Amino acid sequence: MRIVDVNELYSPTGGGVRTYIDRKMGILAELGHELIVLAPGKEDRIEDRPGGGQIRYLKSPDLPFDDNYGLFWDREQVTDQLDALDPDVVECCSPWKPAWFVGDWQGRAVKSYFMHNDNVAAYAQRWFEGLASHERIERAFGWYTRYMSRFLDKYDAVVTNGPALEKRLRARGMRIDAAMPLGIERGHFSPDLRDEALRAALLRQCDLPPEGMLLLGLGRHHPEKRWGVVIDAAERAGTTLPVGLILIGTGVDSDNMAKRIAGSPHIRMFRPVYDRERLARIMASSDALIHGAEAEPFGLVASEAMASGLPLIVPDTGGCAEVAEPAAAELYEARSAASAALAIGRMRDRDPELLRRAAIVAAGRVRSDREHAVELMDYYAGLVAANRDRAA
Repeated sequence: MRIVDVNELYSPTGGGVRTYIDRKMGILAELGHELIVLAPGKEDRIEDRPGGGQIRYLKSPDLPFDDNYGLFWDREQVTDQLDALDPDVVECCSPWKPAWFVGDWQGRAVKSYFMHNDNVAAYAQRWFEGLASHERIERAFGWYTRYMSRFLDKYDAVVTNGPALEKRLRARGMRIDAAMPLGIERGHFSPDLRDEALRAALLRQCDLPPEGMLLLGLGRHHPEKRWGVVIDAAERAGTTLPVGLILIGTGVDSDNMAKRIAGSPHIRMFRPVYDRERLARIMASSDALIHGAEAEPFGLVASEAMASGLPLIVPDTGGCAEVAEPAAAELYEARSAASAALAIGRMRDRDPELLRRAAIVAAGRVRSDREHAVELMDYYAGLVAANRDRAA
């Protein structure tokens, strides 16, 4: 099959979506399929991937306030590409103009809307949380669900990237046809990569001895990731425990985060580590991953951490909570730094040998991205066959 993904969330400097798409492209090529991504770009250009597949950047305006991403604005720019490529399946994940461009397109392809995120949880709930209750904000943004339902009626399938997003959207009355949990490239991550010398060196950078507790915060620096909660929690726990926190990532909130930790003796911030092998060693050599985003639709970073044998300290709602193994995780009340600090303390109090064994068992259960891709392609193949039968 040829799959064309009209994807405003794809960027060379992007985070989880870019990682997912790049890996998915290679897996689909191995399975005999072709994935072509249409993405906004600074200029028109085509990037062929060695293993198969293609990124077609279409010159588009930047996303306001974050020029790492762009916006599709010209309908014909997108539909002309779809006409020329004549895909078997066309995917879309943006709820704005591309959703309508693809939904109204009259090609033969199966149209699949793939849910990568939840804008109400990621933005509205965060913006207005100090002004109204969670339930009231949900009711106030019912118009957004109704808006989405209008264009989703134009699609053959509505797919989420896992159970957390499926539950949240179904609760609002939104149509969901299938949940396809994502997976990770498991070959990069392993508990066997743990390096005690590296761990001690990272703790030294946090001005702590080897007996300290090394927490890892990994991901894009954006307010929706709630790094403020993570930093506050580490500082609270650090008043009674030797807790160090390293934050690896970059983004629109990096400057604010740097100012926030400027006076913190045991918190350090580092630029992204693009060497996958080195990143995997850092993950395996830490003592726990701590995450703040309760709106995370799928716990990609959490799954990579688990595959590295790393216990989790994560919010009690969202994608990270869905993938967490209780024997190797501590959950805390979402958005509460005080609750997160207590979770750090509970993790520190656990028997280290039992925790290590539980984390290694959890590592062996992490879903692979190949399993996800096979399941998704099987699902699409059934839709394509049904579409062909109807046309006949």
